[in-house]
Amino acid sequence: MKNDLLAFLKRLLPFTLLLWLVQFLLQRYVLEVEFYYSSFSIYLFHFLATFLIYLSLVFVYKNFTDKTGFAFMGLSLFKMVAAVIFLLPLVLSEVNAVFVNILAFFIPYFLYLVFETLYAVKLINKA
Repeated sequence: MKNDLLAFLKRLLPFTLLLWLVQFLLQRYVLEVEFYYSSFSIYLFHFLATFLIYLSLVFVYKNFTDKTGFAFMGLSLFKMVAAVIFLLPLVLSEVNAVFVNILAFFIPYFLYLVFETLYAVKLINKA
């Protein structure tokens, strides 16, 4: 279990840092836009959500191997709800560029979803 988590973190951390750096540089030097949420808080949300989902999947895999896929689907739904709650202050605010702010959140969201899916499938196929 620890080997799975360490291997996952060895991939997740550089993935997060690379995406954060790209968004940070684009925001500061190319787009010159100030987002409602800082890029750090966006990537902290994605990093923690992805790590907690994988941690939960490893737990489910160790105890209920045949239920890992269902756990992934349920946790993905929970992550979507958490994303909506996270973005609720932005949507309710008086910010003019709501669409750009939502894109700044959901582009990494889907990249992390692909990352999670690849590792979830890898975990499920170990059975």
